[in-house]
Amino acid sequence: MEGTLNRTTSDIPGRIVLLGSGNVATHLAKALAPNIIQVWSRNPRHAETLALNIGAEAIENLNDIAPDADLYLISVSDDAIIPLAEQLQGRKGIWAHTSGSIPATALKGVGDAHGVFYPLQTFSRDVDVDITQVPLFIEASTSEAADKLKKTAAIFTSHIYDADSDRRRRLHIAAVFACNFANYMWLKADTLLREEGLDIRVFAPLIEATLTKAMTTGPRDGQTGPARRGDRSVIASHETMLHGDDREIYSLISASILKYFNK
Repeated sequence: MEGTLNRTTSDIPGRIVLLGSGNVATHLAKALAPNIIQVWSRNPRHAETLALNIGAEAIENLNDIAPDADLYLISVSDDAIIPLAEQLQGRKGIWAHTSGSIPATALKGVGDAHGVFYPLQTFSRDVDVDITQVPLFIEASTSEAADKLKKTAAIFTSHIYDADSDRRRRLHIAAVFACNFANYMWLKADTLLREEGLDIRVFAPLIEATLTKAMTTGPRDGQTGPARRGDRSVIASHETMLHGDDREIYSLISASILKYFNK
């Protein structure tokens, strides 16, 4: 379901504890600043910096977490969620993590209810993001927890959806293709361009046009290039100019495109 944007704090959890100080935590802290009362991090200095920026209390010890908060958000690396949850067993309240790939059940036994509060976006600590456009995917063990998570999300976005752990994992895989892999291709292009005294900025019109086509006509109809045309002689010529991983990646993706469009 998709909610309605609501920037007031009258009907949302009034007291939020944020556990984490990385990229995702930093952006959520800014979006939820009026409601966050404490920030914890494995790095106390990072917790202090983030807490100072949003007017919250920094805490170093998990035992100092406020016992009466309305919501506890765990925004740490995926590998750290389960070990942290093991240290938090038997708490009260509603607990949720922000991961796209870790199941909600990782927090089972931590609080009265548990869930997931997953913002599907690429975040870097010092790069601004229009968080009002970020889709937020919710999962919860109880209807009350789901309602609180959705109301919390509605502080900064109207794009709110239900997604169980299986659906969220599939979304995460799709995001890796759309974002992480695409960015790595830009890195490869930038490396080749720098050998010619240029950089990725010269491709800005090309990248913008590609994205526009993908969002308007769809990526299938927007696909171009030698593999889409079936121009194997151009592909072979390109392969002779590449070496190592670059050649392997180019050949693999070209073969995949050829197969997809010649079914």
